[in-house]
Amino acid sequence: MLVLATPIAAGKIFFPSVLLPALAAAVALSLISGGVYLFNDIMDRKADRAHPKKRFRPIASGELSVRPALLAAVLLLVAGNLLAAFISPATLAVTGGYSLLMLFYSAALKHEPVIDIAVVAVGFVLRAVAGGVAAHIFISHWFLLVAGFGSLFVVAGKRYSELITHREGAVASRRSLASYTPGFLNFVRSVAAGATVITYCQWAFERAAMHSGLPILIEISIAPFVLAILRYALLIENGVAEAPEELLIHDTTLLALGLSWSAIMAVGLFVF
Repeated sequence: MLVLATPIAAGKIFFPSVLLPALAAAVALSLISGGVYLFNDIMDRKADRAHPKKRFRPIASGELSVRPALLAAVLLLVAGNLLAAFISPATLAVTGGYSLLMLFYSAALKHEPVIDIAVVAVGFVLRAVAGGVAAHIFISHWFLLVAGFGSLFVVAGKRYSELITHREGAVASRRSLASYTPGFLNFVRSVAAGATVITYCQWAFERAAMHSGLPILIEISIAPFVLAILRYALLIENGVAEAPEELLIHDTTLLALGLSWSAIMAVGLFVF
Protein backbone atom coordinates (compact mmCIF):
# COMPACT_ATOMS: atom_id res chain seq x y z
CA MET A 1 0.00 0.00 0.00
CA LEU A 2 2.77 2.44 0.89
CA VAL A 3 4.77 1.75 -2.26
CA LEU A 4 1.72 2.43 -4.42
CA ALA A 5 0.64 5.42 -2.33
CA THR A 6 2.93 7.86 -4.14
CA PRO A 7 1.67 7.22 -7.71
CA ILE A 8 -1.91 7.02 -6.41
CA ALA A 9 -1.60 10.36 -4.62
CA ALA A 10 -0.16 11.86 -7.80
CA GLY A 11 -3.22 10.66 -9.75
CA LYS A 12 -1.06 8.74 -12.25
CA ILE A 13 -1.40 5.15 -11.09
CA PHE A 14 -3.36 4.11 -14.20
CA PHE A 15 -0.61 5.16 -16.63
CA PRO A 16 1.14 1.92 -17.73
CA SER A 17 4.53 3.63 -17.54
CA VAL A 18 3.77 4.36 -13.87
CA LEU A 19 1.72 1.33 -12.82
CA LEU A 20 4.11 -1.39 -14.00
CA PRO A 21 7.30 -0.13 -12.30
CA ALA A 22 5.30 0.78 -9.17
CA LEU A 23 3.89 -2.75 -8.97
CA ALA A 24 7.37 -4.17 -9.52
CA ALA A 25 8.68 -1.98 -6.70
CA ALA A 26 5.85 -3.20 -4.45
CA VAL A 27 6.85 -6.80 -5.16
CA ALA A 28 10.51 -5.98 -4.53
CA LEU A 29 9.75 -4.35 -1.17
CA SER A 30 7.49 -7.25 -0.21
CA LEU A 31 10.30 -9.72 -0.88
CA ILE A 32 12.80 -7.60 1.03
CA SER A 33 10.42 -7.08 3.95
CA GLY A 34 9.86 -10.83 4.11
CA GLY A 35 13.60 -11.37 4.33
CA VAL A 36 13.97 -8.70 7.01
CA TYR A 37 11.15 -10.15 9.12
CA LEU A 38 12.69 -13.62 8.93
CA PHE A 39 16.07 -12.25 10.00
CA ASN A 40 14.38 -10.32 12.81
CA ASP A 41 12.61 -13.44 14.07
CA ILE A 42 15.89 -15.35 13.98
CA MET A 43 17.58 -12.68 16.10
CA ASP A 44 14.65 -12.55 18.55
CA ARG A 45 13.81 -16.23 18.76
CA LYS A 46 14.94 -16.64 22.39
CA ALA A 47 13.32 -13.43 23.63
CA ASP A 48 10.09 -14.15 21.70
CA ARG A 49 9.61 -17.33 23.71
CA ALA A 50 8.89 -15.15 26.76
CA HIS A 51 6.14 -13.22 24.94
CA PRO A 52 2.54 -14.50 25.26
CA LYS A 53 1.86 -14.12 21.53
CA LYS A 54 5.26 -14.07 19.82
CA ARG A 55 6.17 -17.46 21.31
CA PHE A 56 3.87 -19.03 18.71
CA ARG A 57 5.89 -17.66 15.80
CA PRO A 58 7.39 -20.49 13.70
CA ILE A 59 11.04 -19.83 14.58
CA ALA A 60 10.44 -19.08 18.26
CA SER A 61 8.26 -22.16 18.66
CA GLY A 62 10.78 -24.39 16.90
CA GLU A 63 8.43 -25.21 14.03
CA LEU A 64 10.95 -23.63 11.65
CA SER A 65 14.67 -24.12 12.30
CA VAL A 66 17.19 -21.33 11.97
CA ARG A 67 19.15 -22.62 8.99
CA PRO A 68 16.32 -22.76 6.40
CA ALA A 69 14.89 -19.50 7.78
CA LEU A 70 18.25 -17.76 7.30
CA LEU A 71 18.59 -19.20 3.79
CA ALA A 72 15.10 -17.99 2.91
CA ALA A 73 15.88 -14.54 4.34
CA VAL A 74 19.01 -14.21 2.20
CA LEU A 75 17.21 -15.40 -0.94
CA LEU A 76 14.33 -12.97 -0.38
CA LEU A 77 16.68 -10.03 0.22
CA VAL A 78 18.75 -10.82 -2.87
CA ALA A 79 15.70 -11.41 -5.08
CA GLY A 80 14.05 -8.18 -3.96
CA ASN A 81 17.12 -6.06 -4.58
CA LEU A 82 17.79 -7.72 -7.94
CA LEU A 83 14.25 -6.86 -9.01
CA ALA A 84 14.81 -3.28 -7.82
CA ALA A 85 18.01 -3.11 -9.86
CA PHE A 86 16.06 -4.24 -12.91
CA ILE A 87 13.61 -1.36 -12.38
CA SER A 88 16.29 1.33 -12.07
CA PRO A 89 19.55 2.09 -10.24
CA ALA A 90 17.73 4.72 -8.18
CA THR A 91 15.18 2.15 -7.02
CA LEU A 92 18.02 -0.17 -6.01
CA ALA A 93 19.58 2.66 -4.01
CA VAL A 94 16.34 3.04 -2.03
CA THR A 95 15.73 -0.68 -1.49
CA GLY A 96 19.40 -1.27 -0.69
CA GLY A 97 19.32 1.48 1.90
CA TYR A 98 16.09 0.09 3.29
CA SER A 99 17.58 -3.41 3.52
CA LEU A 100 20.70 -2.26 5.37
CA LEU A 101 18.77 0.00 7.73
CA MET A 102 16.26 -2.69 8.70
CA LEU A 103 18.92 -5.39 9.11
CA PHE A 104 20.88 -3.05 11.36
CA TYR A 105 17.64 -2.33 13.21
CA SER A 106 17.01 -6.04 13.78
CA ALA A 107 20.58 -6.60 14.96
CA ALA A 108 21.03 -3.59 17.26
CA LEU A 109 18.93 -0.44 16.81
CA LYS A 110 15.67 -2.02 17.99
CA HIS A 111 17.07 -2.05 21.52
CA GLU A 112 17.77 1.71 21.58
CA PRO A 113 14.85 3.74 23.00
CA VAL A 114 13.46 6.45 20.68
CA ILE A 115 15.85 5.35 17.91
CA ASP A 116 13.85 2.15 17.47
CA ILE A 117 10.54 3.88 16.73
CA ALA A 118 12.27 6.48 14.54
CA VAL A 119 13.95 3.80 12.41
CA VAL A 120 10.67 1.94 11.88
CA ALA A 121 9.02 5.19 10.78
CA VAL A 122 11.89 5.90 8.36
CA GLY A 123 11.47 2.39 6.97
CA PHE A 124 7.85 3.10 6.09
CA VAL A 125 8.84 6.39 4.46
CA LEU A 126 11.44 4.61 2.33
CA ARG A 127 8.73 2.30 1.04
CA ALA A 128 6.73 5.29 -0.16
CA VAL A 129 9.87 6.82 -1.66
CA ALA A 130 10.57 3.60 -3.55
CA GLY A 131 7.19 3.81 -5.30
CA GLY A 132 7.83 7.37 -6.44
CA VAL A 133 11.40 6.73 -7.54
CA ALA A 134 10.49 3.58 -9.47
CA ALA A 135 7.67 5.38 -11.32
CA HIS A 136 9.71 8.59 -11.85
CA ILE A 137 7.14 10.66 -9.97
CA PHE A 138 7.87 13.85 -8.06
CA ILE A 139 7.33 13.22 -4.36
CA SER A 140 5.82 16.11 -2.43
CA HIS A 141 7.68 16.94 0.76
CA TRP A 142 4.29 17.26 2.47
CA PHE A 143 3.46 13.72 1.38
CA LEU A 144 6.70 12.41 2.87
CA LEU A 145 5.98 14.21 6.13
CA VAL A 146 2.50 12.67 6.27
CA ALA A 147 4.04 9.23 5.74
CA GLY A 148 6.75 9.86 8.33
CA PHE A 149 4.64 11.32 11.11
CA GLY A 150 1.78 8.92 10.39
CA SER A 151 4.17 5.99 10.72
CA LEU A 152 5.56 7.41 13.96
CA PHE A 153 2.01 7.71 15.30
CA VAL A 154 1.23 4.07 14.47
CA VAL A 155 4.54 2.77 15.87
CA ALA A 156 4.18 4.72 19.12
CA GLY A 157 0.66 3.33 19.46
CA LYS A 158 1.95 -0.19 18.87
CA ARG A 159 4.61 0.22 21.58
CA TYR A 160 1.99 1.65 23.97
CA SER A 161 -0.31 -1.34 23.44
CA GLU A 162 2.59 -3.75 23.91
CA LEU A 163 3.61 -2.00 27.11
CA ILE A 164 0.22 -1.91 28.84
CA THR A 165 -1.07 -5.26 27.58
CA HIS A 166 1.90 -7.61 27.94
CA ARG A 167 4.34 -5.58 30.02
CA GLU A 168 6.57 -8.35 31.39
CA GLY A 169 6.60 -10.46 28.25
CA ALA A 170 6.89 -7.44 25.98
CA VAL A 171 9.86 -6.01 27.89
CA ALA A 172 11.55 -9.40 27.83
CA SER A 173 11.23 -9.62 24.04
CA ARG A 174 11.93 -5.92 23.32
CA ARG A 175 14.46 -4.35 25.70
CA SER A 176 13.76 -0.77 24.60
CA LEU A 177 10.29 -1.03 26.17
CA ALA A 178 11.90 -1.06 29.61
CA SER A 179 12.84 2.61 29.07
CA TYR A 180 9.38 3.67 27.92
CA THR A 181 6.47 4.82 30.05
CA PRO A 182 2.83 5.17 29.00
CA GLY A 183 3.13 8.93 29.53
CA PHE A 184 6.10 9.26 27.19
CA LEU A 185 4.49 7.15 24.46
CA ASN A 186 1.29 9.19 24.81
CA PHE A 187 3.38 12.33 24.29
CA VAL A 188 5.04 10.88 21.18
CA ARG A 189 1.80 9.83 19.57
CA SER A 190 0.16 13.16 20.42
CA VAL A 191 2.97 15.03 18.70
CA ALA A 192 2.95 12.61 15.77
CA ALA A 193 -0.85 12.72 15.39
CA GLY A 194 -0.89 16.52 15.37
CA ALA A 195 1.94 16.69 12.86
CA THR A 196 0.24 14.08 10.67
CA VAL A 197 -2.99 16.06 10.54
CA ILE A 198 -1.22 19.37 9.83
CA THR A 199 1.00 17.96 7.08
CA TYR A 200 -1.93 16.12 5.50
CA CYS A 201 -3.88 19.37 5.35
CA GLN A 202 -0.89 21.05 3.70
CA TRP A 203 -0.60 18.21 1.19
CA ALA A 204 -4.34 18.32 0.43
CA PHE A 205 -4.28 22.08 -0.16
CA GLU A 206 -1.16 21.77 -2.32
CA ARG A 207 -2.64 18.89 -4.34
CA ALA A 208 -5.98 20.69 -4.74
CA ALA A 209 -4.21 23.79 -6.07
CA MET A 210 -2.50 21.65 -8.73
CA HIS A 211 -5.65 19.71 -9.68
CA SER A 212 -7.80 20.81 -12.61
CA GLY A 213 -10.92 18.74 -11.87
CA LEU A 214 -12.82 19.10 -8.62
CA PRO A 215 -10.18 20.07 -6.04
CA ILE A 216 -12.75 20.62 -3.30
CA LEU A 217 -13.06 16.83 -2.94
CA ILE A 218 -9.37 16.52 -2.10
CA GLU A 219 -9.86 19.15 0.59
CA ILE A 220 -13.01 17.39 1.86
CA SER A 221 -10.91 14.24 2.32
CA ILE A 222 -9.37 15.96 5.35
CA ALA A 223 -12.54 15.20 7.35
CA PRO A 224 -12.49 11.36 7.18
CA PHE A 225 -8.70 11.41 7.49
CA VAL A 226 -8.81 13.33 10.79
CA LEU A 227 -11.66 11.17 12.09
CA ALA A 228 -9.65 8.05 11.25
CA ILE A 229 -6.70 9.43 13.23
CA LEU A 230 -9.00 10.11 16.20
CA ARG A 231 -10.55 6.65 15.96
CA TYR A 232 -7.13 5.03 15.85
CA ALA A 233 -6.04 7.11 18.86
CA LEU A 234 -9.03 5.77 20.79
CA LEU A 235 -8.11 2.19 19.88
CA ILE A 236 -4.55 2.83 21.04
CA GLU A 237 -5.86 4.15 24.35
CA ASN A 238 -7.85 0.93 24.75
CA GLY A 239 -4.63 -1.05 24.27
CA VAL A 240 -5.69 -2.92 21.12
CA ALA A 241 -3.22 -1.41 18.62
CA GLU A 242 -0.46 -4.00 18.98
CA ALA A 243 -1.24 -5.32 15.48
CA PRO A 244 -2.15 -2.32 13.26
CA GLU A 245 -2.89 -4.50 10.23
CA GLU A 246 -5.62 -6.33 12.17
CA LEU A 247 -7.27 -3.07 13.24
CA LEU A 248 -7.51 -1.90 9.63
CA ILE A 249 -9.44 -5.05 8.77
CA HIS A 250 -11.52 -5.79 11.85
CA ASP A 251 -12.54 -2.40 13.26
CA THR A 252 -15.67 -1.54 11.30
CA THR A 253 -15.60 2.19 12.14
CA LEU A 254 -12.00 2.57 11.08
CA LEU A 255 -12.67 0.53 7.95
CA ALA A 256 -15.71 2.68 7.08
CA LEU A 257 -13.67 5.86 7.50
CA GLY A 258 -10.91 4.42 5.35
CA LEU A 259 -13.34 3.45 2.61
CA SER A 260 -14.99 6.88 2.75
CA TRP A 261 -11.63 8.60 2.45
CA SER A 262 -10.64 6.29 -0.42
CA ALA A 263 -13.90 6.95 -2.30
CA ILE A 264 -13.57 10.73 -1.95
CA MET A 265 -9.95 10.66 -3.08
CA ALA A 266 -10.72 8.31 -5.97
CA VAL A 267 -13.41 10.62 -7.32
CA GLY A 268 -11.36 13.73 -6.69
CA LEU A 269 -8.17 12.39 -8.31
CA PHE A 270 -9.40 10.18 -11.14
CA VAL A 271 -12.98 11.07 -12.15
CA PHE A 272 -12.87 14.85 -12.58
